[in-house]
Amino acid sequence: MDCSACLLPRPRDAVECSTAPPVPACVTGDAGTVVRESPGRDGEARPLAASPLPSVTPRRALRTPSPPPAGSSLGGSKQQAQRSPRTQARWELASSRSLRCRSGVFLAKPGVVPPPGWAWGQSRPSWGRGSGCASLSLRVGGVFPTTPKCGPSRLPGGSMLGRRGLRLPPVGILLLLPFLPPPLPPAAPAPHRAAYKPVIVVHGLFDSSYSFRHLLEYINETHPGTVVTVLDLFDGRESLRPLWEQVQGFGEAVAPIMAKAPQGVHLICYSQGGLVCRALLSVMDEHNVDSFISLSSPQMGQYGDTDYLKWLFPTSMRSNLYRICYSPWGQEFSICNYWHDPHHDDLYLNASSFLALINGERDHPNATAWRKNFLRVGRLVLIGGPDDGVITPWQSSFFGFYDANETVLEMEEQLVYLRDSFGLKTLLARGAIVRCPMAGISHTAWHSNRTLYETCIEPWLS
Repeated sequence: MDCSACLLPRPRDAVECSTAPPVPACVTGDAGTVVRESPGRDGEARPLAASPLPSVTPRRALRTPSPPPAGSSLGGSKQQAQRSPRTQARWELASSRSLRCRSGVFLAKPGVVPPPGWAWGQSRPSWGRGSGCASLSLRVGGVFPTTPKCGPSRLPGGSMLGRRGLRLPPVGILLLLPFLPPPLPPAAPAPHRAAYKPVIVVHGLFDSSYSFRHLLEYINETHPGTVVTVLDLFDGRESLRPLWEQVQGFGEAVAPIMAKAPQGVHLICYSQGGLVCRALLSVMDEHNVDSFISLSSPQMGQYGDTDYLKWLFPTSMRSNLYRICYSPWGQEFSICNYWHDPHHDDLYLNASSFLALINGERDHPNATAWRKNFLRVGRLVLIGGPDDGVITPWQSSFFGFYDANETVLEMEEQLVYLRDSFGLKTLLARGAIVRCPMAGISHTAWHSNRTLYETCIEPWLS
């Protein structure tokens, strides 16, 4: 039968027509290529050349016409259909990666190669009429065949294709086409904004996660979508446990968060928690901390009479507290792990099991590795102020501390800086240390002061 009788023009990749019905076959080739089969006059399927698929992505679920009734085919007689049962096969999506031939409906999905002779399109087929050829006209929302189907055919509804040609639209509609507005261009995609790095918060002495509710509100307002984790470990009196024990516990909680954030994390560590975090940065080989924000933390130690000390050691003053803290029993309390008596520096160096080690003031076999780990940090932000009332001296928040005469020496005058024992001098040389002093803030208000957050914390939460 001659395909020239079809009123619709033949596609460029149309194959020679055959009076035998087309035979569908499951597609197992590469994506973007359809391998079609055409039966010969003896009923045997012969492969035809593969044809590339148009690179069109369906915008919504595609619909297909109902299949022809049993006993009919597109381009073959009833007897031929009976001799070739494969003409009754229809396509169904078996999974997101494979297709199979079985009785059912062809469910078109993006990313799946269509069946032989079919290609993705933005149209839904309707059945036209031609002289001996079944063709498809296109409507919005479906698929279309790449080759015409020749021979007498039965419509999905059961009616036969006529031989009077396609039913064309009225001439008046065609005349109106030039006056229709052009289609709107596709909307530009919204600009992609990189997600903020996760934030991990570590509390201080006698604190808990509840104390940071205001800080969480500020971060949510200025950096919506940020994942903030306030570690609820060693709360209340548990915060008096030895700091190395706390470092181990917080390290086990921090490691999974870092593993899920290859782009890096931010650490906000308050008061005693700042020392815990600095120890973490020293002992963790593969940490990915971008900003380490030390919020009013006694980084160079504590030497002062505070309400905490009076509650914990009511019969001791700062002048004789070294007798307790620099003993094996005293080192079982976290506050003694960073007690730094400038008048008994030799006892401090020998007895301190925590601060003297992370400062590199006492030799130990891990000193080089700890320094290397600490220098992995992207930025060190130091926050403190003269009205703190607890951290003594308050310059300890910026690595300043007393000398033997209780005169405060700034960070650049400290031996740990001059010797660069744990990397402090190296960080400053590369511009990675930010100092943010703030007056008028008491020790318990650092994490709830909005002005402080906007000035000293928010700019570094990338």
